[in-house]
Amino acid sequence: MFESIYLSILIAGFGGGAVRGLVGFTKHQYSYKNVPFKLPYFLGMMFISGIIGVLTAIAIKELGLTFLGSPQLTPALAFVVGYAGGDFLENVYKTIIKKPSLYSFPEDLIKK
Repeated sequence: MFESIYLSILIAGFGGGAVRGLVGFTKHQYSYKNVPFKLPYFLGMMFISGIIGVLTAIAIKELGLTFLGSPQLTPALAFVVGYAGGDFLENVYKTIIKKPSLYSFPEDLIKK
């Protein structure tokens, strides 16, 4: 069975991702007029955000990265990493492919 620290990190990572999903969903609801609330969409997005948070927290834990001098990932840091998981993964991807953005514009749309 999992050690308690792994279980705490999994729960915290999922919680951080879920909170991030809730913030994004709330911003979407208030950004547009007459946006209907769809429970299956809401639950699906919360679950996906939570999974991204867990995966990011696990990746940081297994890489052995240190934060603020702490030699291990604590549940509090796992929550923060889970919250920022989507942005973190996007930035890692952009660093690897050495592009400033995930999206590229066709040459004819770029002003010269």
